[in-house]
Amino acid sequence: MPAAERPKKTALLVAQRIVEDINRRGNQIGDRLPPEKVMLEDYDVGRGTLRESLRFLELQGVITLKPGPSGGPIVQQPDSSALATSLSLLLQFQQAPFQTVIETRAALEPRMARLAAERMSEQDAAKLFEIIELEQQNLDDETGFLTQTRRFHITVAEGSGNLIFAALFTALFDILDGAAVGVEYRARQRKLTVEIHTSIATAISEHDLDRAEELMNTHMQALAAYTQKHYAKALAAPVMWKM
Repeated sequence: MPAAERPKKTALLVAQRIVEDINRRGNQIGDRLPPEKVMLEDYDVGRGTLRESLRFLELQGVITLKPGPSGGPIVQQPDSSALATSLSLLLQFQQAPFQTVIETRAALEPRMARLAAERMSEQDAAKLFEIIELEQQNLDDETGFLTQTRRFHITVAEGSGNLIFAALFTALFDILDGAAVGVEYRARQRKLTVEIHTSIATAISEHDLDRAEELMNTHMQALAAYTQKHYAKALAAPVMWKM
């Protein structure tokens, strides 16, 4: 039977029902789900199947399993880590190079900047300038600088108002961690980054959609050229899944 036609495992079907029930009950982050005995009755499955379902949901970041008599499954907020893992594994088995991630960012980020310029409030746009100030303070600290640079781009992604863009971009950023491919940003490059970030933030705060998109495109092209010039071998290496 082709893979696309294979029936879902019982544990996955139960996991889906658990998530549906979380939504139906209106559970919030930190809420404890029903005890195992109740869930076994509700879903009419064996203990092994239920625990496999819960482990799957834990891996997806939907719940955390708290040990002990007063423990059990606790509702969590999923983040991009599960998506980053799935993408990394997919790319690894397809032997896709890190360059693929660079190209995807270059395609996504200008559009996200345009949407951010359209949708970000004045208060949210002000966060970009706060991050840029921290970038300035960390110009001589590459690790600190990269932390703030990541925050800047994620804030723009979230400011796009498109949850798929934000989740996908954060996952891509997790995969293309500079340390993973040995990319370093020299002092001049860090200074240029602050300058272009300032221009992008200004365009977003002024709701200049065309300018924000144009500047982010320029930023991405410059980043692609820099990494290709100095780290072509690293970018040609296949993506590897790392914890």
